[in-house]
Amino acid sequence: MKIALYYPWVYLPGGPERTITEVLALSRHQWHVFTNRYEPEATFPSLRNADITEFDRVSVKRSFFPVAQAAWRIARQKVPLEGYDALVVFCEGLGDFLIFRNTSIPLICLCFTPLRAAFDGPYQERYLSANRGRFWRKPILAAGSAFYRAIDRWLWRKYHAVFAISREVRRRIVAGNLYPEEKIDLLYPGVDTRRLAPTGASSLNFLVPGRIMWTKNLELAIDAFRLLHERRPDFSGFTLTIAGHVDRKSEKYYEMLQARAAGCPQILFRTALSDENLFQLLDSAYALVYPPFNEDWGLIPLEGMSFEKPVIAVNRGGPSETVVDGESGLLVDPEPEKFAAAMEMFAGNPDLVRRMGKKARVRALEFDWTCFCGRLDDALDRLLVSRERPAAATALDGRPAVGNR
Repeated sequence: MKIALYYPWVYLPGGPERTITEVLALSRHQWHVFTNRYEPEATFPSLRNADITEFDRVSVKRSFFPVAQAAWRIARQKVPLEGYDALVVFCEGLGDFLIFRNTSIPLICLCFTPLRAAFDGPYQERYLSANRGRFWRKPILAAGSAFYRAIDRWLWRKYHAVFAISREVRRRIVAGNLYPEEKIDLLYPGVDTRRLAPTGASSLNFLVPGRIMWTKNLELAIDAFRLLHERRPDFSGFTLTIAGHVDRKSEKYYEMLQARAAGCPQILFRTALSDENLFQLLDSAYALVYPPFNEDWGLIPLEGMSFEKPVIAVNRGGPSETVVDGESGLLVDPEPEKFAAAMEMFAGNPDLVRRMGKKARVRALEFDWTCFCGRLDDALDRLLVSRERPAAATALDGRPAVGNR
């Protein structure tokens, strides 16, 4: 079968881009990627020679007017779908707008999250808290979100099938009245545990990997680590490394983090890393620290667990579905004191870290890209066999979701 895939921005080494990479490599179907922003030099090297078509570019800024302009451009866009059997939209919000003019073939939503500014309460709270001095932001956000939700609910009725990448994402979909819960199938993105195999290396480094942007809440890790050093000078040999990609819209946030870490030489920053560089850091880390306040899913914890590294993460969102508290890591409240206490526990108990690391690897083995792509392919096969049935079909796969506990 020939499948069209749409994702508005292929320009980062992020979760959706990683998923595109694995689908193109492992699916038994033929895929073509359509996007409105393709930056091959900035995303995964494996996508540089992929079958990708770029339409007129849209902005990657997340402020009101650039988002509105991007939505308008995407909504007016006609994709050449002749010869394709289905269109799969990788949804983080604006991708849904492609449906306006592209309904000639079956539509499938692989939802990484509904638009967080409209459907994620903790995201809205953090955004408004960061912009307290700009009083107009709250009414504009409220009005814009209400308008967007009304349009998006109408668009979601066009989907023949919906997959959510986590229970947290499914919760947002259901709470936003976008799609019936019983018709949403869970499809967990995974890791290549054969490639990500531990060597037994270890250093006194707490690693904070992933994209460097405000939703990752990296200041929590910095504040907690500084508390750890104040309380336990005997742990001064430990370092904290923040490692990840910084895109243009996050440069000011990165500067803020550097200022916050000033005066503590044990806090290090690594940017513009290749996959191999990142995997070397994961393999040699002591443990992972993962502070996003309400992550959609989070591939990074699974990648770290593949290298037998336990994870300290916020007890919310995607990590609460992969990290088993007390076994493969620790799930704690998003407070510097709680994170510092968890880091102190690990720093003082290397045997505990090793035991949890072994269990973390076992847990990571439950999530696999081959299974993810196979189930997606199977769903597409069933959809096209039954394409004459009404669009409001029932869930495509009654089997338990991969890695579901």
